[in-house]
Amino acid sequence: MKNTFKNIDEYILLFPQEVQKKLTELRQFIHSLSPGFEEYIGYQMPAFRYKGKPLIYFAGYKNHIGFYPGAEGIKNFENDFKEKEYKFSKGAVQFPIHDNLPLELAGRIIQFRMNEIEQKKS
Repeated sequence: MKNTFKNIDEYILLFPQEVQKKLTELRQFIHSLSPGFEEYIGYQMPAFRYKGKPLIYFAGYKNHIGFYPGAEGIKNFENDFKEKEYKFSKGAVQFPIHDNLPLELAGRIIQFRMNEIEQKKS
């Protein structure tokens, strides 16, 4: 996908309604975790920074939402992904578009990433 968007709102509008709904839900959920998160576009995906550091990326696809918490974020939650039968790789997990977003799990992953950032700062 060519970078034809300037912000997350424009990114979301590139997708069919069903995918837009999931992306918006995930975005709102992430914002609910901390008012201090900063939105930006990174690697041509919606992304959030925490204390000036990349926190999480996500992206829309036809059949899933890609969630990118980095290698440690994936490694730490592999058992959860296997239990739910989510496809995952070294740096990403796929949440099927036709399932409810696993917001509780996403929240735990984001909290893990926040803790990682805090530890690296100290």
